[in-house]
Amino acid sequence: MKPIDIPIVGIGIGPGTQQRPEDEMDILNLPSGSMSTYQPPILPEPEEIEDLTVGKAVLEAMLSALREYKHGDPARIINLGDIDAANLDLVNQALGEGEVSLTVEGPAPVIAQESVLAGIWRVQHLDGERRVIRDTIEIADIPHCVTAETFANAAELPSKALSEVEMQLMNAPSLLIEIHDQLQARQPGDLPHVINLTLLPLTEQELEWLGSRVGVGPTTILSRGYGNCRIGSTAVKDVWWIKYFNSEDKLILNSIEIGGTPEVALAAPEDIKDSAERLDEILELYR
Repeated sequence: MKPIDIPIVGIGIGPGTQQRPEDEMDILNLPSGSMSTYQPPILPEPEEIEDLTVGKAVLEAMLSALREYKHGDPARIINLGDIDAANLDLVNQALGEGEVSLTVEGPAPVIAQESVLAGIWRVQHLDGERRVIRDTIEIADIPHCVTAETFANAAELPSKALSEVEMQLMNAPSLLIEIHDQLQARQPGDLPHVINLTLLPLTEQELEWLGSRVGVGPTTILSRGYGNCRIGSTAVKDVWWIKYFNSEDKLILNSIEIGGTPEVALAAPEDIKDSAERLDEILELYR
């Protein structure tokens, strides 16, 4: 099967060990400039695609799913496996490339790219040799693989046990205890708990130690919508490590967030509503 035509941008290894920003830039090609804005896709004239009924039907199915979707619903999935190249090209042109891309690593890796229409994701499932075995569109605030697989094998709590050497660290052990206690006390519906590491007197050694204690999870999410943001799952359930970079690729905010998928990665309900309106406008050209 032909690989995805909508580029999966900036996919690299999962963070969590808190390497230096310059190390990360070797694998993360972040854009510069201001926040992205919606750019209508460049589409063919109606007479050029008169016979592409399958591609137009897929776009209509996306519109219907967008109109029905409510925040937090299970993803609506549209299979692209049986679409020929010409019809698939029409779908690709209409979707374009959005602000968020992600990868979930593991025995059956998944890569996904949000389209220019928030809430529409191109999702590809790979085999062990990274060949595409399933090609889909998902209508969702975040693809199903993130919620289903990110913490499937994660620890419920990090260990608070410290060796004598670890006890000599100044501030990082107290952060580990904070993460542990926040997880233990969390109730459904609680707001995310954020630990701003940038404001704390932490040495590079302590950051590396804290990263080793929470571990590295399978999911990496890259968002270019609110600055350049890299979100990495950890090996502890509901613990995320989030980094923001400026236009010069310098780390400006380093934080740990305890909770569900960070909001910066989600398609907001109002954005999904806007996507339905924009897709409807696109399809009016071909009805």
